[in-house]
Amino acid sequence: MKKDIPILKVEDLAIAVVPRLPSEEDNDYFWDSYLINLKDEPIQGVLVNSRGYGEIAGEQRRTSTMRYFWEEIGPLEVVKIEPVQKDVLSLANEFWVSFTYNDYLYDKKYVFVPGSMDEMHFTEIPFLDRKGVMIR
Repeated sequence: MKKDIPILKVEDLAIAVVPRLPSEEDNDYFWDSYLINLKDEPIQGVLVNSRGYGEIAGEQRRTSTMRYFWEEIGPLEVVKIEPVQKDVLSLANEFWVSFTYNDYLYDKKYVFVPGSMDEMHFTEIPFLDRKGVMIR
């Protein structure tokens, strides 16, 4: 029965979007997105769907939906998901993450709403030693 299925909350997992350093290629055009496993144990079968949607200059826009998969992401490990064009930072940028941990399938949607990638929202990103925007 549906009531017998435990609903466990995703903890110790974060998505960060970080501007590229001046020394990095195409830093004027791209930021980078990262998945951060803050757990002391690995997670398996990690699937990330990403997409952007919203309005630019009064016109509805949608980006392509991209999918990424990792067999395993180690404890306290950071993996780069994808580059994010600066042009779409004003859209809602959504990352839907599914993974297995302790024989349970978890999933969580992380949405960077329009305006959230402003420098006033920057925080120190763990393991990257850089500033950016992060959702836990």
